[in-house]
This record gives sequence, structure tokens and C-alpha cells, in this order.
Amino acid sequence: MKQYKYPENQLWAELIMRPVMNGDFIKSTIQNILEGVKKGGDKSLIEYCARYDQVSLKSLELPREDWESYCKDVPNDLKKAIETAHKNIQLFHSRQVPETIEVETMKGVKCSRIPVPLDRVGLYIPGGSAPLFSTVLMLAIPAKLAGCKEIILCTPPNRSGKIHPAIVFAALLTGVDRIFTVGGAQAIGALAYGTESIPKVDKIFGPGNQFVTTAKQIISEQGTAIDMPAGPSELLIIADDSGNPAFIAADLLSQAEHGPDSQVILCTTSQNLADKVLLCIEDQLKELPRKAIAQSALEHSKILLFNSVAKAMEFSNAYAPEHLILQTENYKELVASIRNAGSVFLGNYTPESAGDYASGTNHTLPTNGFAKSFAGLGVENFMKYITFQEITDEGIKNIGQTIEIMAENEELWGHKQAVTLRLKSFES
Repeated sequence: MKQYKYPENQLWAELIMRPVMNGDFIKSTIQNILEGVKKGGDKSLIEYCARYDQVSLKSLELPREDWESYCKDVPNDLKKAIETAHKNIQLFHSRQVPETIEVETMKGVKCSRIPVPLDRVGLYIPGGSAPLFSTVLMLAIPAKLAGCKEIILCTPPNRSGKIHPAIVFAALLTGVDRIFTVGGAQAIGALAYGTESIPKVDKIFGPGNQFVTTAKQIISEQGTAIDMPAGPSELLIIADDSGNPAFIAADLLSQAEHGPDSQVILCTTSQNLADKVLLCIEDQLKELPRKAIAQSALEHSKILLFNSVAKAMEFSNAYAPEHLILQTENYKELVASIRNAGSVFLGNYTPESAGDYASGTNHTLPTNGFAKSFAGLGVENFMKYITFQEITDEGIKNIGQTIEIMAENEELWGHKQAVTLRLKSFES
């Protein structure tokens, strides 16, 4: 990790840059894949699966009758852990279900805003080097709470053409309707366009690498809604001398191991703490199975030394991290100054992995600075809102002249006439 001591504000634009791959190459590759799926349907999906996943599939869908047999391969302790996480996530998200708003703006003029669930949603679950069965919980639970009629899940198969059994167990537990063994950008294309087997969905949810993220961005420009730009994982920690170096190192590595394009940042007021964290990272890396991946991520990660926690917080708001950990003595006092962050973890005993798995909050979060304008996933993301208005005879008399004057001054005479005719009807 490269260290920067008291960086001036004019350097921040460079420091907040995320690691990126060749954007032109990625976009060109993904456009070709999406076009192939659009034209070739299931046949193209099977070809892409053979090319990228090195497995030959005869069918894309996991038959419902096979789900239970998959679940038998999930160890009981893991089943119990998933069920505990499900309970916490369900409880937290159940409080997010929106209610109908109804307001009488003036006598006889009633307006309302009613939440309506999306009909069919598509969930993308990464399943490569780290099969994210936890993401099934994070996506399917709010989808069910919202009342979506159909939940479609896509996830890449392994070399044997199988899906990780814990993904199937989580899907069964949360009420997913159908599972397809398709991954990568081709899965996003299938959900966006529809194929012979996979139905077209109204909105696509789920994280992924830069290829998946690019695919989501392209299909969103073509008219299919997506949850948010959710790419490589990132973490920023703000710590002073009260922080625990071993805990901080573990939290940094927990995100670094996601992928070589992940990024982690430590902002601290203590050089002594920074030195200890580096030693702890070196020590903990030795025992990390995904050591090579974490080391690649650490190459473009940073330690920033600031002269105050307030300055570190200012940088954090500029960076807008996906995950923000506060290991400072006065962390509760800092909450009010947080403007941009996907999810925040407070105190020495709140690891980021708690939010990834089981505390109850959602781990599908905005990355790459999009926390400045996007929030983490919630029940409302699986819904849309329709506004209604009802005007009585008394109401049109009260509001009619206001509408007429405004329409006349915008020179939209048809708008005015629609009101005038109604007002004149009372004269007869």
C-alpha cells in the first residue's frame, strides 16, 4: 500500500481514482456478447458458457425438482447461519416497506402516491472464485417484501455444470421462482432481452466484475432498468490512535480479497497506527487463502495520513466509499458529517463483513463514487410509485381558475379548455 502524508486538496482528484481496466476493450467485448445473446438466444448462451465457463450445458434452467437434492449438500451449520442471516435481513428490510401517501391539497382535490411492486425482476449472483450465496438473501428478501410477482436468478455454473448448493438453498429459502445456470455479461443480456428459456425482466439487480457492470450500464441505456452501478468492491477506514491495528488490517484484507480490481484505503491521524497496520497486513496475508488476489488489490490501495479526523472525513466524502468504517474515539460524533457512503460501520467491533452477511443491512451498494448520488439497495428499489388525483365538482371549482391562468400564460389553450368546459357545465 502506497502512503501519502498530509496530501493537499489539489491532489485529492488523483487519490480518489479507482483502478480500471481498458474501458474501450471491455465495452467492445461486452457489446459483442450482448448482441450475440440478442440474436442467438439460448444457443448463444450455451456457446458463451462453453467458451467462458468451460462447461457444456444441455439445459440452462435448474429444474425445480432438483433444488431439494442440492440443498442436501449444504452443511447443517451453514444452513443455520444462512437462516440466522435471513431472519436479521428480513427484520431490517420489513421496516422499509413504503406506505401509500394521501393528501387533500385543497377542498375537493385529493392526491395520492401508491407503491406498486415490479412484476418480474432478475437477480444476478456472482459464482466464480467466490460464490456469493449471501447476495441471494440481499436481493430476494426485499424483492419478496416488495411483492414482486416473479423472481428470476442467474448464476454461472462450475466446470461440472453445477451451481453452488448454498446458492440454491438461499434461493429456496427466500422464495426465488426460477434459477438459470448462466453467468457474466451474457446473463445480463438474457435478462434484458429475454431468450427462449429465460424471460425478459423489468429490472436487473446484483453486483459483478467490470464486465458485468459494463453490461448493466449498456442495457440500461437501451431501456432496461438496473439497480445501480455496482462494480469492484471498495473500503475506506478512518482511524485514530484508538483504532485496533489487527482489526483494521483484517477489514482491509476482507475487501482486498474480493478481486484484484478492489481498492482499500486507510485514512488515519497516526503514523504509529499506520505502521502497525502494515505489519499486521503482512502477518495476516501469510494465512489468507486468497493471498494473491488480495496482494493485487493492495498494489493500488493507499494509506493517507491526515492532521485531523475532520480532514480525513472531508476526504472520505470526496471519495464516497462503498463501505466506510469509523474506528475513532468519537465515531458517534462523526455520523452527522457523513455525506457520501454506501454503508457505514461504527466502532472497533463492527467489521464490514457483518454487513456483508448477517447484521441485517444490505450489501448491494454503490461503488466508484456513485455513493454521492445512489443509496444501497432496499425494498423501495423493487417498487415503483404511481400518483393519483381525484377532483370533485367542488374541487374543480376551487382549483379551476388557477389551472386556466397558468395554461393560458403558457399558451396551451387545449389545457385551459379542458378545465373551462367543466366549469361551464355547472352554469347549465
